[in-house]
Amino acid sequence: MPELPEVQTTVDGINKELRGLKIVDVWTNYNSPFHAGKGNIKDPHYFTEFKKEVSGSKILNAERRGKNILIHLTGRGLTPKTAAGIKPLTVLVHMKMTGHFVYGEYELEGQAWEPKAKDGPLRDPFNRHIRLLFTFSNGKHLAFSDLRKFGKVFVFETKNIETIEDIQKLGPDPMGKNFSYKIMAEQLSKRPTGKLKQVLMDQEILSGIGNIYSDEMLWKAGIHPLSKPSKVPPEKLLLLYKAMREVLTKGIDFGGDSDSDYRNIYGEPGKFQHSHNAYRRTGEKCPKKGCDGIIERIVVGGRSGHFCPVHQIKY
Repeated sequence: MPELPEVQTTVDGINKELRGLKIVDVWTNYNSPFHAGKGNIKDPHYFTEFKKEVSGSKILNAERRGKNILIHLTGRGLTPKTAAGIKPLTVLVHMKMTGHFVYGEYELEGQAWEPKAKDGPLRDPFNRHIRLLFTFSNGKHLAFSDLRKFGKVFVFETKNIETIEDIQKLGPDPMGKNFSYKIMAEQLSKRPTGKLKQVLMDQEILSGIGNIYSDEMLWKAGIHPLSKPSKVPPEKLLLLYKAMREVLTKGIDFGGDSDSDYRNIYGEPGKFQHSHNAYRRTGEKCPKKGCDGIIERIVVGGRSGHFCPVHQIKY
C-alpha cells in the first residue's frame, strides 16, 4: 500500500503538472452494484453525480492528509459571470493497496485505455490497470491504475473538509511542521501495551506510516517491533522520533518505494526499495555496522514485520 512518501510524491507531481487544467470528462469502469449507496465512485449512481460535479472544474492544487490525496477544484465556474456562488470542491483519493496515478496521453482501444506512446514508462505493466480517467483541457489524462480495485474516490465541498470522516480520524502527521518528539510520545502512549509496529501503523495515532517505513524506522532506532510503547525508554523514543523523520524524508527524496507496484505520475518507479535495511530482507545479514544479526520476519497484526534480533531490543 502506498504510504506517506508515495502519496507525497504523487501530490507533488499533481501540483507540478495539473494546476490550472480544466477537467472536461471523467470515465470509470469501477461500476459495482456491491457499492450501491456507499458514497464513492464504485457506485454507478454516485459516479454519474461525481462526473457532473467535477466536469468543468479547474485544478487548484493538491495536498496530502495521511495516506489521502486531496485534489482541490474551483467548482464549475466557467466564466467570471457564472463563477458567482460556485462552491469549491475537493476530490479525496485513497490509493489503498495497488492504486497510483499516471499522467499522459491516452486513447480508448475497445474497452481499455492505452497510452498513445508505444514505449516508455506508461507502458509498464503496473500502469495498465486503468479504473478511472480524467480528461483535461490540454488533451492529456490523469489515469488511476488499480490492479486490485481497492481504491477509494469521492468528492465533497471543500469547506467541509474537517468534517469528513476520513480526515477527522487521522492522527498527527509525522512530517507536519509542528510535529515534535512530545507529540509523538503522547500519541504512542495512547496504546501503552500495544505492539509498537502496529501502533505506528494505526492511522488514528500517527497518519501516513505503513508496513515498509515502520520496519525501517524501528530498525534505525534499534527497537524491536513487538515492544510495548510504555516500556520503551525516553532516550530510545527520541531515537525513534529522529529515525521517523529521517526515514520518511529519505522516502520522499527517493520518490517513494516501488518494491511492489507503486509508480509516480510519470509511470516511473521510486528508488527507496534499493535502500531497505530490514523490510523484506529476511535471512540476510543485518546491514548495521558491527552487528552480526540476521534479519527475521514475524507477523504483527496480520502484517509482515522485519527486524534484526540482535540490535533491535524488545522492551
